[in-house]
Amino acid sequence: MVFHICLVGIGGFFGAICRYLATSYFQRKFPSKIPLGTIAVNLMGSFLLGYLLGIAEDDELTLFLGTGFMGAFTTFSTFNLEAIKLIESKEKIAGIFYIAITYAGGIILAFLGMLAGKIGKGA
Repeated sequence: MVFHICLVGIGGFFGAICRYLATSYFQRKFPSKIPLGTIAVNLMGSFLLGYLLGIAEDDELTLFLGTGFMGAFTTFSTFNLEAIKLIESKEKIAGIFYIAITYAGGIILAFLGMLAGKIGKGA
């Protein structure tokens, strides 16, 4: 049990750092009213988590990468806060676009990631 908690914690540590670096990069490289950095990490995370679940055979790898890394890399709370800020700041179209792209894109990419993982595994 302690080992599993450590796997999640270490994965979360690296996931949070990668999220910070990725969102900072996207916000600098592509300045926009829409938080492209958050969209990027959430969509990448959706695909990668789907892929991981498609190939997963090891509970410890799933805890480290899925629960730990991807749990910290993606960010539902930041997404919600940014969506509310967009809508409150009279950027309703941008807010609706942000919500639609994140949800629809996340579901589609998670599905494609699982499919790619199963194909890669040979299932």
